[in-house]
Amino acid sequence: MNNKLSSFLLLLFIALKLLLLTSCAGIIPPNGGPKDTIPPHLVTALPLDSATNVKGQKIVLTFDEFVEIKEVTQNVLVSPYPTKSPIIESNLRKVTIKLRDSIQPNTTYSINFGNSIRDINEGNIFKDFTYSFSTGAHLAKGKFKGKVILAETGRTDSTLLVILHRNLNDTTIYKSDPRYITKIDGKGGFYFNFIEPGIYNAFVVPNEYSKKYDDSTKMFAFLDSTINISDTISSAVFYAYQEEKKKEKPKANNNNHPSNNKESGKKEDKYLKYITSLEGGHTQDLLNPLKLTFSKPLQFFDSSKVVLYDTFYNPISNAKISLDTSKTTVTISYPWKEANYFYLILPKDAVKDTSGNGFKKGDTLSIYTRNASEYGSLKLKFTNLNLKLHPAIEILSGERIEEIVPLNSLVFYRKLFKPGDYSVRILYDENQNGVWDAGNYKKRKQPEIVVDKNWKLNVRANWDNETEIKL
Repeated sequence: MNNKLSSFLLLLFIALKLLLLTSCAGIIPPNGGPKDTIPPHLVTALPLDSATNVKGQKIVLTFDEFVEIKEVTQNVLVSPYPTKSPIIESNLRKVTIKLRDSIQPNTTYSINFGNSIRDINEGNIFKDFTYSFSTGAHLAKGKFKGKVILAETGRTDSTLLVILHRNLNDTTIYKSDPRYITKIDGKGGFYFNFIEPGIYNAFVVPNEYSKKYDDSTKMFAFLDSTINISDTISSAVFYAYQEEKKKEKPKANNNNHPSNNKESGKKEDKYLKYITSLEGGHTQDLLNPLKLTFSKPLQFFDSSKVVLYDTFYNPISNAKISLDTSKTTVTISYPWKEANYFYLILPKDAVKDTSGNGFKKGDTLSIYTRNASEYGSLKLKFTNLNLKLHPAIEILSGERIEEIVPLNSLVFYRKLFKPGDYSVRILYDENQNGVWDAGNYKKRKQPEIVVDKNWKLNVRANWDNETEIKL
C-alpha cells in the first residue's frame, strides 16, 4: 500500500511540475539578451605585437570570439610596401598572415587592418588595428602626421592614401612603388609610426592597385620640399587635386532611328523648337539674362532680327543678344526693372539649324519681370580674411556653384539676392581669373586653395540678411 501511495505521489509531483513549466513558458517569452555591439578583442599574437628580432614570416592573431576577414585588398596596408601581397586568412578565432616577400634585416614592419577584421555574429569591426614587429633589435621611431584637404572644395576624402618614397628622384612617383603607406581618416588626418628616420618624398594618391601617379585625372598631391622624418613628429598639409577632369563618354542616342518611332512611317519634325528660362513661361528673374535653348545647334542666327520691346512696343537698343559657343543657346542680357512688361519678337527667318530648318512661324514672347520684394538683400562681413591673397567668395546652392565674386573689401553687399538656402566658400584666386585652378606636378605648381568651414546662408525675401564669416 505504501509503495502504491509513493508511486502515486511521485506521478502527481511530476505532472504538477510539467504543468507549472508549461504555464511559465506561456507567460514569459525567452530572452536572447542584448545585442552584441562589442568588436573582437585581441587575446594573443605570435610573434607578440611590437616584438623584436623576429625571424619568421608567419603571424597568428587570436581573438576572444569567432572572426572573419573582409575586403582585404581595400583595407589591409603593409609597410614597408610589399612586392607580393601577403596571404591573410581567418579560421574560427584566429587570423593568419603569411608574408610572401623575404623579410629585410633590421626593418620594422606594420600591418594596418583597417575595417577588415570583424566578428562573425554581428559584424562588429575591430577598426584600424595595427600590428607591428621588427627584424632588428628595436622598432623604428620615425613619425609623421598631417592632413589632406581637397583643394577645389576644402573638404576631405578618406579613400585617399599618403605614401612615402626613399628615392628622391622627381620621376619616382611615376615609376616605383612607395616605401610606406598610410590611410586618411574621416577628418582628413593621417599618421605614420614605426618609420625608419631619414629624408622622404611624400605624396597623396588614390587607394588603388598601382599606388603611382600614372593618370592626370587621378586625385593627387605633393609637397614643395622633402620631409625629414625623425623620432620628433613632423607634420604637413597636402592639397589634393585632379589636374584634368574625367570626361564622360557620350551616351548612344538612338532617338532618330526609324525603329524608335512610335508610329510606323512617322517623319521627323522639320521645324526648329526651343525652350526659355522664363519661370512659368512668362516670369523673368531680375538677376539673370533670358535664355532660349534650341533643340539643335544653329547654323544661321541673325541677332539683328531678334528684338526686345518695352511695354509700349518701343525697341530696346541696349539689350545684348548673343549666341553661345555650342550654338544652342541665345542669351538676352538687359538690366531688368521690376514689375515691367516686355516683348521679345522672334521672326521666322531669324534662325536655322544645321539641317536648314527654321521656325514654323514667327513667335512673340510676353515677359513680366519679378517684383523687387521677392528678393532679399545680403550683407556678408568677413573677419581674419587676408585680402592680399586675392580671395573670392563662392556661393553654392547644394553642390552647384551659383557664382564666384572677387572680394576687394571685408564686406560683401548685394541689394537683390534670390531667396533660398546657400553655402559659402572662400577661393584664394592666385591668378585672379575668377575660377579655381588645379595644380601641375611637372611644373611644381600647387593648386589654388578653397576654404570651406560649413558656412550656411538662409536668404529670406523682402528681408535684410546679414551674416558674419570668421576664418
